[in-house]
Amino acid sequence: MAPGTPLARRTAIFTGLTRNHHAFVTEREDLWRDLHRTQGFPMTARLLCLTSVLALTAGSAMAEMNFNRIASFATWHNMAEGEDTARETSPEIIVATPDGNTLVYSDSPLGAIGLVDITDPAAPQPLGNIDLQGEPTSVVVVGGRAYAAVNTSASYTDPSGKLVTIDLASKSVVAECDLGGQPDSIAAAKDGSFIAVAIENERDEDLGDGRVGQMPAGWLSLVGLTGEGADCASLKAVDVTGLAEVAPEDPEPEYVDINGLGETVMTLQENNHLVVVSKDGEVIADFSAGAVDLAEVDLDDDRASIRPVSAQPGRLREPDTVKWLDDEHFATANEGDMDGGSRGWTIWSKDGSVVHESNSSFEHALIAIGHYPDKRSDAKGVEPESLAQGTFGGTPMAFVGSERGGAFGVYDVTDMANPVLTQLLPSGIGPESFAVIESRGLIASANETDLTEDGGVRAHVMLYEYQEAPAAYPQLTTGGLRDADGVLVGWGAISGQVADEDGTLWAVTDSFYGNQPSIFHIDVSAVPAKITDVIRVTRDGEAAAKMDMEGITLDGDAFWVANEGRTDREIPHAIYKIGRDGEILEEVLIPEALAANEVRFGFEGIAKIGDTLWMATQREWKDDPANTVKLVAYTPSTGEWGAVRYEKAEPQTGWVGLSEITLHGDYVYVVERDNQIGEAAVTKKIYRIPASDMVPAPLDGDDMPVVSKEEVRDLLGDLAATGGFVLDKVEGLAVTADGTAWVSTDNDGVDDHSGETMFFSIGKID
Repeated sequence: MAPGTPLARRTAIFTGLTRNHHAFVTEREDLWRDLHRTQGFPMTARLLCLTSVLALTAGSAMAEMNFNRIASFATWHNMAEGEDTARETSPEIIVATPDGNTLVYSDSPLGAIGLVDITDPAAPQPLGNIDLQGEPTSVVVVGGRAYAAVNTSASYTDPSGKLVTIDLASKSVVAECDLGGQPDSIAAAKDGSFIAVAIENERDEDLGDGRVGQMPAGWLSLVGLTGEGADCASLKAVDVTGLAEVAPEDPEPEYVDINGLGETVMTLQENNHLVVVSKDGEVIADFSAGAVDLAEVDLDDDRASIRPVSAQPGRLREPDTVKWLDDEHFATANEGDMDGGSRGWTIWSKDGSVVHESNSSFEHALIAIGHYPDKRSDAKGVEPESLAQGTFGGTPMAFVGSERGGAFGVYDVTDMANPVLTQLLPSGIGPESFAVIESRGLIASANETDLTEDGGVRAHVMLYEYQEAPAAYPQLTTGGLRDADGVLVGWGAISGQVADEDGTLWAVTDSFYGNQPSIFHIDVSAVPAKITDVIRVTRDGEAAAKMDMEGITLDGDAFWVANEGRTDREIPHAIYKIGRDGEILEEVLIPEALAANEVRFGFEGIAKIGDTLWMATQREWKDDPANTVKLVAYTPSTGEWGAVRYEKAEPQTGWVGLSEITLHGDYVYVVERDNQIGEAAVTKKIYRIPASDMVPAPLDGDDMPVVSKEEVRDLLGDLAATGGFVLDKVEGLAVTADGTAWVSTDNDGVDDHSGETMFFSIGKID
């Protein structure tokens, strides 16, 4: 193995990393301190995932610059002591103070703005919420004051709102201006002389098939600023009726931004229109946002498969966010609403000419890294909604966020006609806006979705730093792979995995893609790891149905997969032998001795020990003592079944179960995890069992042996190492012949999930 190859670099990274995670973190921080003293690196430039240290560990000098996530902040922490922290919180529009040390965001459900101290951006701290007595829709900061647009409407037909001035030092409301209508976005002039407010007066989507027009109409308000704050008497309303082709009588302004000339650009999303207004309130340009002829898009969410094979001609852009890139050009995120959503973004000249159209390229990039939300296929796909602009290292950049894909792209816009996608970064669920802090090399994303029920992940603000370091994400990609039919290969919901003799891996998808069950071949020597081939599972030549593959192992020139049954959906508890062409060769249903006590949570992994297949059952079945599960054995040559018991941790919250099993050397390795996410996560561990303990007893016997186990690694540190919240579903574990272990998480097909997949090595497992 040549020392400069990707595999050699990865081996160097992970050698010795099976020691205590905290010891590794300390060593890593010491390394950064040395670099700070000798090379002037910023102390905040911490590498926060194992793959980020490859150049350092290999002894190479780093030259590339990338954004890497360094921290996350759950916004429920801003609630005061004694408050009901289970209430919904939602960071929507986020900005930073001029010194870059404080983030300020609007929180509509709480009727407040929230403050976060990022003096140390790797350790954000809560500064609390400020009650605004209404629903804040947007916020800006000028000097030491925040200005929030607040919706106080009694109804859709009686809209009202106010512009609230907040002194940030005292955290108090010091003034209010009546806006006369329901506001949405606001923006501040770069010289701090005025604020632009989009007065939306939004429609009632339950009336008239949700169409515009619905009175009253919206407009643009311009409010002057003085040293004392907003000058309410200066408020000027700019009429934008009669401009759009769609419902010209009822413009619904959505988003505003102001360039260095004091010109406001505004989207009328439902009207599919754009307006440019001078600082004096004169409409100097307006034009339709037009349509896009989309190619290679997936318009079918019924098959639970990713198949971008359709065209969508004449798709209206219906832009949401708009941001100036310079004084002559701006960009729009074309989220769509009533009739549109072009799944991409557009760069415009302010005269209305299109400089660049992304078409399907942004969505295709997200498909490649597993962030495509298939359940949104028939709607608006990845739904680009958020946009930001900034210059880092002398390079002008645009940041484009996918609301449904849970990620954002970083584009070099030096040549606006040909932007270059340089990075894709993971965000939380529903990235809504960005705060760009050029002076500190930081970006913050506000992720609005707050899954307060059933232990879901809470809403988060995430921070990213521009570092002299390799990109930490993605950790797994197709690199734009196409199948034999030339169709772009999508993926997600990675479950079980197994290592082949050549050091490559095979992985399966679970029931989320039930109509396109797939086996992926993964080259782990690539950085990031790369899916190089896909095998579609078939039955009699047709796509196999009723599949929930949760584990995979090898048997010569075939695979065995474990199928987690769910009888209420007619998915059988079974194991399948599958040929290398994907055709199911053999189906083995569980015997009656098991089926009589089955519950939904069945096989979650499969391994081959000698001539016997071993399956890990996720949770207790009806005949299992509390906190024990069966490791079930099946010998294909004889048809015999048996089992041993495994004693798992008692859950502190929710449940604890097994999610993987694999063999290496003299040990069987299992993943034991709880179903908790973020700060609630407790159990995410790898254990090993002596292979000599795996002696199956009859299924109907009373003396089923309990195997011994030894903890190998607590994965909580690894799961937090990239600066995000701890993901709940550690579902894959594979060990190559040389003992290198690879771990992966399941992203639930980007359904109520950020889409983030972690795929990483923990080094030599033994």
